[in-house]
Amino acid sequence: MAENFPGLHYFADSWIPTQPETIHAQVIVYGGTAAGVFAAVAARRLGLSTCLLHPGKYVGGMTTGGLGWTDYGNKSIISGMARGFYRDLGRAYKCEEMWSFEPSVATAIIQRMLEEAKVPVRTGAYIESVTMDGRRIAMITMLGGLQAHGDVFIDATYEGDLLALAKVSHTVGREDNATYGETLNGIQVRALHQFSHPVDPYVRPGDVGSGLLPGIVDEDLSRRQGQGDDRVQAYCFRVCMTDDPALRVRWSKPGDFNPADYVLATRWFQGPKDAYNDQLAGSGGEAVPAKFDILAPPTAAGFHKTDTNNHGPVSSDFIGAGHDWPRGNYVERERIFQKHVSYQAGFYWHMAHCPEIPQRYRDAYGRWGLARDEFTTTGHWPHQLYVREARRLVGDYVLTEHDCRLTRRCPDPVAMGSYAMDSHNCCRLSKMDGGQARVLNEGDVQVPCAGPYGISYRCLVPGKGECENLLVPVCVSASHVAYGSVRMEPVFMALGEVAANAAHCALSARCAVQAVDYSRLRSLLVTAGMVLA
Repeated sequence: MAENFPGLHYFADSWIPTQPETIHAQVIVYGGTAAGVFAAVAARRLGLSTCLLHPGKYVGGMTTGGLGWTDYGNKSIISGMARGFYRDLGRAYKCEEMWSFEPSVATAIIQRMLEEAKVPVRTGAYIESVTMDGRRIAMITMLGGLQAHGDVFIDATYEGDLLALAKVSHTVGREDNATYGETLNGIQVRALHQFSHPVDPYVRPGDVGSGLLPGIVDEDLSRRQGQGDDRVQAYCFRVCMTDDPALRVRWSKPGDFNPADYVLATRWFQGPKDAYNDQLAGSGGEAVPAKFDILAPPTAAGFHKTDTNNHGPVSSDFIGAGHDWPRGNYVERERIFQKHVSYQAGFYWHMAHCPEIPQRYRDAYGRWGLARDEFTTTGHWPHQLYVREARRLVGDYVLTEHDCRLTRRCPDPVAMGSYAMDSHNCCRLSKMDGGQARVLNEGDVQVPCAGPYGISYRCLVPGKGECENLLVPVCVSASHVAYGSVRMEPVFMALGEVAANAAHCALSARCAVQAVDYSRLRSLLVTAGMVLA
């Protein structure tokens, strides 16, 4: 994809510093996601020496990487520094608060936060090893030789790479429903983002011998509803599009475009028009299976920018292609990253140009293109892949469906979640239906929570007897289905602030993070304006 989007990478050798460096700080934050930024800034505001190490080139995670349409659930629980961030966005747009924003505006605010707090930031810092001193991390070493010594470490990555190297208990994938007495975990064949009419799964329709189309598993997983596996929900890029002719960069065909990847899309869009009646309106009022969420106010001429997300049975999610990401090395992840770029860019080109796609949909997709004034160093494509889940900590408290349904309440909340239990599809399968084979999506769950719920402090720390100076505000201890609710950027921001305050408590008391006095931590969080109930 280099010919389409120069400079667009997850991992590049040229980003790794060549001069070895040794860093000493009270708090070492690994991962420049929004949670990592907020943790580092909060730690500095608490007077702690801090350094932010980021495995990549651009900080801010999805908040600066295209996710401008905020998934907030109940706004009343978004508080502390997180609420301040959305108020800063409001000032940028000359209103009280802003919850849908351009990536460039979010980037400017994140950079200002880091600069004002005087947070040292090292990019291109990809962790290679962890040195333990008993049950404590003494030092982490990056590719290229950078060594970071700290008293408390915070793993704020989407992948949980630091916690894995520290040999902390964790999991990847979906639990059986029976594991935690849930109903929405494991394999799920459900109605939403689903093929509502039969679509043939074979390369040559009706010909079993021709083989299945790419990405379809040869097993009827609906027979194993509720059983666990190691699959993760699909990844994609949240693409900032525009319909402004002065800014629009029209879709280009990827150099490695594979027509077979889009046969399902063609067959689906050639189906009956009324299949799209429940989708979002697109160009000219036509129903278009894509989620073009409008960011910020339109221009004086009435043009827009979007945060375009996956929607419908065939869209921007590259279903089944991310399962190796959580445990993959950096070279493997770069390969997966580029495959996602190619697939999604190819999807948009296909939708706008393929003559087999009905004209109304070609017109709708052709109206949009990449925004020329966003992501200017990566060919206007977002630099952050939306890693919706990877590793998850397994601590002494595991957030589950019971917390989201309010049938259980933790006694030690440090932040709150409220968004629906939301998992994107995990794979595609072939199923016989009335003697005819059809393709179905599997893994989508969208079930509202009963109300705002507390997130236990124990979801952020390893279990007792494990690493004593590690906090985890992103890959928290949660079941797959509960993580689908907690995995929203405002919650990650809040948990980053919690991690900094917990580090402050642990350092003040000279105790393990598991032994932090909850009443003291709660007092600090309430003073900081956090809503805990």
